[in-house]
Amino acid sequence: MKMESSLWLVPLMIALAASWSSTAVVQGQLKNGFYSSSCPKAEAIVRSAVESAFKDDPSIAPGLLRLHFHDCFVQGCDGSVLISGPNAERSAPQNLGIRGFEVIDAAKTQLEASCPGVVSCADILALAARDSVDLVTKIQLLVTQVTYFVMKIIRR
Repeated sequence: MKMESSLWLVPLMIALAASWSSTAVVQGQLKNGFYSSSCPKAEAIVRSAVESAFKDDPSIAPGLLRLHFHDCFVQGCDGSVLISGPNAERSAPQNLGIRGFEVIDAAKTQLEASCPGVVSCADILALAARDSVDLVTKIQLLVTQVTYFVMKIIRR
């Protein structure tokens, strides 16, 4: 009985070992200001593309986050979900409802005009997901603050 109750530890240990070894391999990481010397306007260009799309359709924000998730979920954040073709990840059944490709394409077009071949598609996707979450969070914070203010007035 004691042996059976501790059998669950084996898969747990394997999972922990796999996660530790995979995190040790990761070297390059995108951070704020990463492109400040090679493409100084990169983050602003992506932000502008996301803001423009968000103004037209606020529901694009979760679409961009989902797009980033689907890119990173399969084999790491490599931009593979952006590649189109009959056997490409973008054409997979689970990815057919994903939105936001046009936002990434718009940002990529502007970035290529500004600094060709510098910013990777995976990084554009990561920046766009970050900016979309930031836009939604700021709006949610504003709504919360306004609601709080209105509730204070009503309660007086």
